[in-house]
Amino acid sequence: MKILALYKPDPDNNAPASPEKMAKMNAFIDELTKAGKLIATDGRKANAKEMKIRMRKGKLSVTVGPFTEAKEIIGGFALMQVDSREELIELTRRFLEIAGDGESQIVEMYGGG
Repeated sequence: MKILALYKPDPDNNAPASPEKMAKMNAFIDELTKAGKLIATDGRKANAKEMKIRMRKGKLSVTVGPFTEAKEIIGGFALMQVDSREELIELTRRFLEIAGDGESQIVEMYGGG
């Protein structure tokens, strides 16, 4: 099953990651990559230039941020290939233990069996 996991940090969890936390996350990413589970991952830049681009009735609109709803900010993503829902939950639990408070929104993608 191919999934896209979107990480939304808790609004109170906005301190920069410590070197220890970054080392743990890098080790976790390396482990999943070597196991063939992780296809792609990245984190959001702290000063990201945000935009919302919409098409409605054939007209394109572009809204430039920043957007104020901190609870909706996506901190990063992971595109993964997992064998089961149980494996997905376990890997997400491990990620959240490293990343800290927040939530992961999971979306199943095409092409993952």
